[in-house]
Amino acid sequence: MSLLINFELSDADLEIFYKAMLRVRESAKSKSPQQVSASASRMLAQIRQSDTTDFIKDRMNQLEILIEMVTDRAWALEGEDLERVLTALSYCCEPVDLIPDNTPALGYLDDAIIIEIVCKELEHEIQAFKEFISYRAAEAESREEEAQELQRSAWLEERRQQLHTRMRRRRKGGDSMKTKSRFSLL
Repeated sequence: MSLLINFELSDADLEIFYKAMLRVRESAKSKSPQQVSASASRMLAQIRQSDTTDFIKDRMNQLEILIEMVTDRAWALEGEDLERVLTALSYCCEPVDLIPDNTPALGYLDDAIIIEIVCKELEHEIQAFKEFISYRAAEAESREEEAQELQRSAWLEERRQQLHTRMRRRRKGGDSMKTKSRFSLL
């Protein structure tokens, strides 16, 4: 038997997460992108092996795409774009968060909620990255290029720049149409 539970986070509820993200954003500045992505990868492995709920595992699997966005050298996120993704990953790497991770079954619930919220906020970045991955795979197959040549291809760089520009434009256009809340975690 399964049970469906829905809940809505009010502005006051989101304020709690917003304050936690501000704290994390400050502490994350001292860490390199490699440190943050490695820490997030370790946490994802822990969660997959834990006895936490399927709800939490499903949400936390979204970390994988965020980690790939940071570690994919051809995607080459930088500046504000990189900072937004690193901030999202950083919360999950914090040893002290709203619900201690070692709490049986629900220890990662706050992390899952944060990931759900930030994935909504990063929807344009995630969509652009997925398109980039698909484009790269299709082009590599059609051109029969070696992996190393592929990373340096002018056509790949041109497409990356197009997608980066589009995601920024969509994100800025979407800022006025934020979710119900007045808070942005990123």
